[in-house]
Amino acid sequence: MRSLGGAALLAALAFGCAPSPEQPARRFQAAGNHEVVLEHAGRERSFILRLPPDFVSRGPLPVLLAFHGGGGNASGFQKYAGLDEPADRLGYALVYPDGTGRLGRRLLTWNAGACCGSAMQQGADDVGFALAVLANLAGELDLDRTRVYATGHSNGGMMAYRLAADAASRIAAIVPVAGADMTLEFAPSAAVPVLHIHSVDDPRALYAGGPGPRFPFTTRRVQHRAVEAGLARWRERDGCAGPGREIDSRSAGPHAAVLVDFGPCADASAVAVWKLSGPGHGWPGSASVLPERITGPNTTVISAADEVFRFVARFSRPDAPALTSR
Repeated sequence: MRSLGGAALLAALAFGCAPSPEQPARRFQAAGNHEVVLEHAGRERSFILRLPPDFVSRGPLPVLLAFHGGGGNASGFQKYAGLDEPADRLGYALVYPDGTGRLGRRLLTWNAGACCGSAMQQGADDVGFALAVLANLAGELDLDRTRVYATGHSNGGMMAYRLAADAASRIAAIVPVAGADMTLEFAPSAAVPVLHIHSVDDPRALYAGGPGPRFPFTTRRVQHRAVEAGLARWRERDGCAGPGREIDSRSAGPHAAVLVDFGPCADASAVAVWKLSGPGHGWPGSASVLPERITGPNTTVISAADEVFRFVARFSRPDAPALTSR
């Protein structure tokens, strides 16, 4: 469902079906998907909003921002991430923003700091865009400002880190998947709980860091930061005293997963990592949209979608400011 623009609203007025001044028109009156376009930093930006059943009667809605991977887009990520069903069941407003690129809504990237693509090269204000999305929605929906979360895949996971670092007072927790912290200026104003999900055998976003392989049909490569080096920054910021202990393990065929927790942490925060072995760069729990010869093996050893909601549900930020653009 696409939000009403000015022309559509004028048409409604002309046919006498607009609500009275006491009951202004609202864009979001039904559960499910809504395509929204807004202006930010001089350009048209877009996102998909998914609202759960009976969202009006649920009270303030927690919000999950879900950032697609580099070269993808919001609709593509929504199709494979598996986030819709748990968000509907648990009563979350789910937001899939689109990055930027040179080919419309195709081959989009995020400016996550040291990555990726044209978004990085052009200095796209993607943190500002994410905050503008929240402000845009808060004007018409009952959103819970204390429970705003972020996740993302690959470059989208990097974007979740960038958002948490640059807008820590707004974000209650993040779950980046297959994308390390690539922020350049790291000075979060508050502790942010982090669960990272990544395979040590990821052939593209290398767990140990270093130059990744060339992107298909290009000569471009990304110099990845080591996952645990990025986590070390958050462990220090969140005051996590533990050296890391295994608190869960799973296996599925040749694939294994170990959950390492670095608590206890200060301010009721947390830093943990699901460390997979065997799978590739895909989103755990779903099939990659790219061939396995490019991304490595898919896996069901864990469901990233389930782990996202299991983790973020533990955290809120009672002192979060109003959902306004910075």
